[in-house]
Amino acid sequence: MDKVPNKSKIAIAIRYVLTHRTQLTNYLLDGNCSISNNLAERSIRPFTVGRKNWLFSGSPTGATASATIYSIIETCLANDIDPRDYFMYIFKHMPQEARLDDETVQKYLPWNTPMYLKDK
Repeated sequence: MDKVPNKSKIAIAIRYVLTHRTQLTNYLLDGNCSISNNLAERSIRPFTVGRKNWLFSGSPTGATASATIYSIIETCLANDIDPRDYFMYIFKHMPQEARLDDETVQKYLPWNTPMYLKDK
């Protein structure tokens, strides 16, 4: 770093990498993780482009609700689950749960749903 001007773009980039090394290499801990987030970026692009035109995104609460639903739909698609089948499944089964705690929510996440939802 002594050979690079302190406020140059390359010095800023080097400092960023050194400061965030742990976060930048975190994907190495799991072989299923990709070095790139291009797939996630592409899947949310329609949402980010269209959110200003959507009826319920006129407020922060509406934007949060839209983002949550869109995230669930994209997670279903990434797990080879038809989003409609998934929503039908959780709307039918989740109300039967006695408590809606973290453990119950985990049980109903798309990657934990029954295999028959993935077979279609």
